[in-house]
Amino acid sequence: MTPASYLIRSASLLGGATADVLVRDGAIAAIGDGLDHDGTTVIDAAGLVALPGLVDLHTHLREPGREDAETVETGTRAAALGGFTAVHAMANSSPVADTAGVVEQVWQLGRESGWVDVRPVGAVTVGLAGDQLAELGAMADSRARVRVFSDDGICVSDPVMMRRALEYVKAFDGVIAQHAQEPRLTAGAQMNEGKVSAVLGLAGWPAVAEESIIARDVLLAQHVGSRLHVCHVSTAGSVEIIRWAKERGINVTAEVTPHHLLLTEELVRSWNPVYKVNPPLRADEDVHALRAALADGTIDIVGTDHAPHPSEAKDCEWASAAMGMTGLETALSVVQETMIETGLMTWADFARVTSTTPARIGRLTDQGRPLEVGEPANLVLVDPAARWTVDPQAMATKGRNSPFAGLELPGRVVATFFRGHPTVLDGALNTPCLHGAN
Repeated sequence: MTPASYLIRSASLLGGATADVLVRDGAIAAIGDGLDHDGTTVIDAAGLVALPGLVDLHTHLREPGREDAETVETGTRAAALGGFTAVHAMANSSPVADTAGVVEQVWQLGRESGWVDVRPVGAVTVGLAGDQLAELGAMADSRARVRVFSDDGICVSDPVMMRRALEYVKAFDGVIAQHAQEPRLTAGAQMNEGKVSAVLGLAGWPAVAEESIIARDVLLAQHVGSRLHVCHVSTAGSVEIIRWAKERGINVTAEVTPHHLLLTEELVRSWNPVYKVNPPLRADEDVHALRAALADGTIDIVGTDHAPHPSEAKDCEWASAAMGMTGLETALSVVQETMIETGLMTWADFARVTSTTPARIGRLTDQGRPLEVGEPANLVLVDPAARWTVDPQAMATKGRNSPFAGLELPGRVVATFFRGHPTVLDGALNTPCLHGAN
């Protein structure tokens, strides 16, 4: 079947100049003013911002094994609605994605769903147990072409194991994405360690537990000359360590989640388990340090850490609740609220931290590309003037554990194009892209 052609009329490219964009055969065929629309479907994009499709380096799709929480199908539907055209699926499924067979299964499920490009993240250690390196080379050589490896949810706390992993992935230009959490400093931790934890009587998760692992790992990365990525940075101290490392030329990148850009530990006073997350919500000064670091490039990207849970895992007492929040369908709006509405970033900056750089870190050659003729038509149209109220019950994800429920946020995804096919039109799911799957 021949793919349809689309003429996107009068879009603001990266929030700047207005132009028409012709999409044909999965690519951007022309950009200009007054383009011919014979035989094409015209989309009026006046007032809309055109951006490269968002790329998430940190998504939990739960499948295989935890389909009660999420599936590749439901998670990628949510991703498309959020403006994403590629997501990296974390390894903590059941079975763990620590072999070529499991990562190929996840990759194949993504191809069959057709909503976004699904790139599996391989586990660093067998079963996430931290005792033995997983099949890193086999996963890299598999059809899934894995380049990002992480035990996310669990820190690779053994320095010898971390060094070996960093050395191993150099052979195929891979990257280790570390969940920075010293386990002995966080045993039983329920929230950020500080004044609020003292008042509530909850065991605290100290900032140093994150910062000490980051300090160790940037030195290991420097020592072996390998690539390190730091997941969900959450403290001002972590920012300073990463800045120090970059000033010395160490090959480290870092991400921040939308929820750590907006929410603080004060919300835990409500005792609502929807605010329980790892790493925990931190203090207001940490939030502002994270925003500044994302704006100045110390933190490279936004990663959602989309972590859906079945309702029973959150509708319970705080101590028993699972850690994690959904994020795919709210990420764009939260980043607009915290970074663009505040004047810290432009839409071009937004594209850099949500698309171009995460694609580069993940070594995705056909994602995060410029909006130029000949490039793959992975793009999103956003109405920056729209306002909407977050309703978890109306989301495509199975998870209802959104910490933004009831908040009014700016920005609405109007259309998402994946390989030239509109997976989202008029803010609603259209149809998946099942042609030309790679």
